Amino acid sequence: MFDEKPTLKLLFEQLGLPSEDVQITTFIAQHQLAKNVMLHQADFWTDSQRDFLTSHWQSDDNWSLVIDELSELLSQNIMKHDND
Repeated sequence: MFDEKPTLKLLFEQLGLPSEDVQITTFIAQHQLAKNVMLHQADFWTDSQRDFLTSHWQSDDNWSLVIDELSELLSQNIMKHDND
């Protein structure tokens, strides 16, 4: 059972991704979502990563807030261009 409060670092660990701050920042910079692509639809996820993201987001559990945060971070370029 998972007892820690989910954080972005822990989410990256759960996804099997490097989870140091600089690695998270690099991942976010290199994996910006295209317009009209939802987080779980991105082609850079493995099937198990996609399943984790989808199932926890749909169940609206403690992970869902961190998954929403990741989605916003991966959509920064879209938001920036929409505001231009």
